Amino acid sequence: MQRSQELLATLVELADTLVDDYDIVEFLDRLAAHCVELINATEAGIMLADVDGKLRYVASSSERMRLIELFELQQDQGPCLDAYHSGVAIHCASVAEAKERWPRFGPHAEEVGFASVSALPMRLRNDVIGALNVFSATAGALGAEDRIVAQTVADIATIGILQERAVRDAHILASQLEAALESRVAIEQAKGIVAERAHVTVDAAFTLLRGYARSHNHLLRQTASEVIHGRLSVEALSASPGKAEPPAPHSDTTTS
Repeated sequence: MQRSQELLATLVELADTLVDDYDIVEFLDRLAAHCVELINATEAGIMLADVDGKLRYVASSSERMRLIELFELQQDQGPCLDAYHSGVAIHCASVAEAKERWPRFGPHAEEVGFASVSALPMRLRNDVIGALNVFSATAGALGAEDRIVAQTVADIATIGILQERAVRDAHILASQLEAALESRVAIEQAKGIVAERAHVTVDAAFTLLRGYARSHNHLLRQTASEVIHGRLSVEALSASPGKAEPPAPHSDTTTS
């Protein structure tokens, strides 16, 4: 019952974090610390894959864990790497097994005081984006319940990363949309100015703007802004390759 209450409290705390603006590294550090408490492990750490698919250290419950994770990456062998590349959980119950499985990593893990290790993949559908390392100073594989809890922590970490990415991407999308809308307003305003001053249709005015922008390697919104602020004359536009045709009688001035 006590562990269930601790797990519930952890989930509530992390859920509260996810609905607010948060630092992903701090979030993962806290998650690693909670993992240690929930399964009575000695240390826990998290590695994530970069854009090239290479694992990078990102969070840990202590400096000792950070150093051994860095050693694992330097030696290119260990439980976290295996879990990431295979996509399945790795459990090693003894130092002897660790030494046999990872000849360079196993002895070092023993030197710094670890007797058993586990690593769980952080999965997004069919893609593994990282792994959670769980190390213990006592021998023995994680029990069935501990494995479920550890995988839950790994899943929460994955959700946190996806949430952060979604928020970041949403901000980027919103900024891009806002910029596009502002550009559209400026272009329409510039079209009206050019149409009035050059006595051409709005479509012809747009042709002038676009032709000038292309011939001078400018952005269309930049050209529109220069017209609006009086830095670019209609005469200069008319002299560009995108010269508009004379106005037609009874022309339709509907914006395009």
